[in-house]
Amino acid sequence: MKPDRALKHGVLLFAVFLALVPSLFMIMTSLKSDEEYTYNKAGLPQALVLDHFDNVLFHSPFFAWMGNSIILVVGSVLLSTVVSCLGAYAIARMKFNGRGLLFSVSTALMAVPPVVMIVPLFVLYSQLGLISTYQGTIIIYAGLITPFSVYLLTTFFRTLPRELFEAARMDGAGDLLILRRIVIPLSLPALLTLVVVNALYVWNDLIIAIIFLQDDSKRTLMAGISVFQGRYDNQIPLTMAGMVIASAPMIILYIAFQKYFIQGLMAGSVK
Repeated sequence: MKPDRALKHGVLLFAVFLALVPSLFMIMTSLKSDEEYTYNKAGLPQALVLDHFDNVLFHSPFFAWMGNSIILVVGSVLLSTVVSCLGAYAIARMKFNGRGLLFSVSTALMAVPPVVMIVPLFVLYSQLGLISTYQGTIIIYAGLITPFSVYLLTTFFRTLPRELFEAARMDGAGDLLILRRIVIPLSLPALLTLVVVNALYVWNDLIIAIIFLQDDSKRTLMAGISVFQGRYDNQIPLTMAGMVIASAPMIILYIAFQKYFIQGLMAGSVK
């Protein structure tokens, strides 16, 4: 192997190691007893302790929290995907005044940090009575993930052959029929990429869930795990066990759609 190639591989392996360190620390800590974690925070566990996983699964409202997270993920991702498909198709394939400006504004919204919108949204939701409601929180999440979705789908829709649209219009197909019968089937990799990325965002979010879902019965998984430290006397291994279990569904989702995920990330990069 050439020296420059070996150097590149070494740098990549080091970067992978750095990326995996937090996950390895989380798994190792979840398998330690509270006493062992006190004097051995960074080392390997001397004996595997599974009591924390039992406490998380069967001595806390874990499955209720997971159900709330699933409701938010499914609702917000579904709403965002439908809106994004319609918006991206209009921007990519329909001609109207302000199309470029609309796309620019939508893309610019990707740079707006969600934290700056919390105060006005909270005031508005308080007046509308949408605090601690699924529908209100779903709308917030859908609004946060839609700009990226529109950008990715617009880029992908523009790469589809123009001849397909012209042939469909000659056969009398309208825009909605073209979108449903031609564009969406051909855009499956990009759509599945959006599902994975957006589901990860909503599933892992903490700040929106804590502020806008204040009812304990509607607490999400990440918000519920965050109370372990306060409710269970700062038991870090217990919290880490909850994080390991909470990560499993998203890891499974990514592995299941990994092939489409990689294809979707490359969508529109080569024309």
